[in-house]
Amino acid sequence: MARLSGRQVVTLQELVKAGVSNVEAARLLGVTEGAVRYHLRRQAEGAVDGRGKQAMLAESFRPAIDAYLEAVGEKAPGNVTALHDWLVAEHDYPGSVRNLQRYVRKAFPAPPTRARRRVETPPGAQAQADWAHFPGVLVAGRQVDLVAFSMVLSHSRADAIVWSASMDQLAWLSCHNEAFRRLGGIPATVRIDNVKTAVIRGAGAWGELNPTYQRYAESVRFHIDPCSRQSPEAKGKVERRIREQRYGCNPYTRHWNDLIELQGWSDERAALRWQRRTCPATGTSVSEAQRAELAALAPIGLLPEAFDLAVTRRVNIDCTVNFESRAYSVPFRFVGQQVEVRGCHATVQVLAGASIIAVHPRHTPERIVLTPEHFEGPATQRVLPPLPLGRLGEKLEEIARLTPEARRVDLYEALAEAAARRTRRTP
Repeated sequence: MARLSGRQVVTLQELVKAGVSNVEAARLLGVTEGAVRYHLRRQAEGAVDGRGKQAMLAESFRPAIDAYLEAVGEKAPGNVTALHDWLVAEHDYPGSVRNLQRYVRKAFPAPPTRARRRVETPPGAQAQADWAHFPGVLVAGRQVDLVAFSMVLSHSRADAIVWSASMDQLAWLSCHNEAFRRLGGIPATVRIDNVKTAVIRGAGAWGELNPTYQRYAESVRFHIDPCSRQSPEAKGKVERRIREQRYGCNPYTRHWNDLIELQGWSDERAALRWQRRTCPATGTSVSEAQRAELAALAPIGLLPEAFDLAVTRRVNIDCTVNFESRAYSVPFRFVGQQVEVRGCHATVQVLAGASIIAVHPRHTPERIVLTPEHFEGPATQRVLPPLPLGRLGEKLEEIARLTPEARRVDLYEALAEAAARRTRRTP
């Protein structure tokens, strides 16, 4: 006789209520018709599962459990896993954590429910951001895995979706820039999940922030607000938008030539969504609430280029900073000062405070990347400019700028003359 699990027995009861025949019920449950008749007869006779009458394994350890609760000052186990570890270590408890959880649920009263405080966020105070995964989207004739970065203004409920093929640090910051542009400003705080591009260790208020993301937030001027671990309700507005996106802004509805086409379609849908939806905090449309909230958002201004690496360096005496095994020049007046060097997608930016003082191409084959203008200019009270190149140096630079075919004979003669003069002056 086939034995039905507890879930199958419940399913059988529902099938019988729905008028399904014994033969069809047996087929759906994958058992014989005799097994179905046997269990229906037992149910009709009022039979119960005898396992429910058996004493639970943890019952014999109740004195130890009570001693543990007294020691930790609890009336009921709050952390069953910690209790299980203690019972195994101190009393050789042979049961599983699941077994102990069933006993605790039966033997102790349920903990009181903690009510939640409903708070409406003031205008400009907060935005919530998160990723949504969309595998297998058809782009340019092939299936690619995409992610959608969603950001929602907590007050007006205005939302922005930015599509990306990556979730790395550059994508994380680039999507922030694009979302801020679409929302029209920068809120005071951004509540985020504990992704590695934002929090490298721990979670919530005690987590260690990713230094690159922290520098970006300082440049843009917003506060990072990570959620506690396993608390999706803490950013419920963006979680709800992500759920709705899978139906209202679904990228599987058509084939896309590229991400630009998908992004344009998504932006159009967002504009329609803002007009159609009502903002709960104001009673107006989301579009009207967003326009009213703009006054409370910080102006966008010049958003920093997205970067995946940011370090602090002291400017060397030769007016260079070292970064990624290369030396990059900066204006000579910053010699001896601490500057910030950022590795962007295609460039290296050097900043003093909030100002960009030098930009160079990144990942060049050259190991020394110089800009001649960085060595020129008037002296400051702290730093004198480098000595001029002199006649020989100027001729060398002139030769370097020309191809061998274009170099004049008199240029070599002038170079030889400059070298001879230098030799005569040398004692």
